[in-house]
Amino acid sequence: MDWNLTEDQKLVKETVGKIAQKELAPRAAEVDNTGSFIWDGLKKLRESDVLGAIIPSEYDGIGMDTLSFVLAIEEIAKACASTALAVVSHSICSYIILCAGNDEQKKKYLSSMAKGERLGAFCVHEPNCGSNALALETRAVLKGDEYIVNGSKIFITNAQEAVIYAVLVRTDPSKGPQGISMLIIEKESEGFSFGKKEEKMGLRGASSRELFFQDCRVPKENLLGNEGEGLKVVSQAIIGFGFYGAAAISSGLAQAALDAALKHAKERVIAGEPIGKNQLIQAKISEMSLGVDTIKTFLYLTASGRDTNSPSIVDALKVKLHASETAIEVTNKALQIFGGHGYCGDFPIERYYRDARGLALHFKTTELLKTDIGKMLIGL
Repeated sequence: MDWNLTEDQKLVKETVGKIAQKELAPRAAEVDNTGSFIWDGLKKLRESDVLGAIIPSEYDGIGMDTLSFVLAIEEIAKACASTALAVVSHSICSYIILCAGNDEQKKKYLSSMAKGERLGAFCVHEPNCGSNALALETRAVLKGDEYIVNGSKIFITNAQEAVIYAVLVRTDPSKGPQGISMLIIEKESEGFSFGKKEEKMGLRGASSRELFFQDCRVPKENLLGNEGEGLKVVSQAIIGFGFYGAAAISSGLAQAALDAALKHAKERVIAGEPIGKNQLIQAKISEMSLGVDTIKTFLYLTASGRDTNSPSIVDALKVKLHASETAIEVTNKALQIFGGHGYCGDFPIERYYRDARGLALHFKTTELLKTDIGKMLIGL
């Protein structure tokens, strides 16, 4: 399909795609098998300024528009979804500071993040609230010139590898949602520690750990925005921006699965004939292609609209939901086309499926997305 991309957007897609296929794809299986963090891949992307994609040039970034960022993440995900997830998580942290930070905070953090010198992470999920930010329990109490933070976070991408953390905390329990705030917490902060690395089913190269805050001391100047604006930051930066990155990972995985299935259907010969001559294979290919195109159409349209119109939160929720669920369907069909070979580690199909399955849980679960979309449409 013709997506009416600008010349600059085509260049982003081509340039990042070449880097991803040359530098990331050859190591993706090894990363998945060992569960090792994707430092080498991030280094290559840092050299091409991808880690500063959405940061303006005044802070040493390149200031991509949303669709260009989506195209870049798609290309990375086609090669290695773990690397794409790490980049999106880092970019969300950068965007949180860009949206809610004051001039001093932006100058202090964004340049090093754009250059890839310091990796970022955003921290919302907790053991007793999951991705429901309204139920979070981590407390931050202002004492003099410092916040004293106590609590924990779970399933944090880039956890121990990051240096800068955007952490959602409750500063005033009596105010309910208006008592939730966002702090920048640095890795070396007193009282900040890490739990064990989670052994995940997929996305294994993007590490995930629990974070612990035990009387963690954070300078009060690390408050992002004002007290009580934490959920506003979540809506603006994580949902309103980050969900497009999450959807782009699903889109890239679905495209990679379709490409692999097409190649296999042409090359795999049974009883003297390519399996692509089988009508049932043809039907699955057509369904997969339709799924990929619907993800891209919805994603590209809403990403473009985000930069030209007022960003729509319900559109961001919808595109995240549609992309993650459709990617599971597409990768599952690809696995079926590969048959027993696809179930084995010799081909990337089973990895595509495992990675796609994880994206229906990352950021916000399918069930919570559906609930939030329904509430917004009804007006509750």
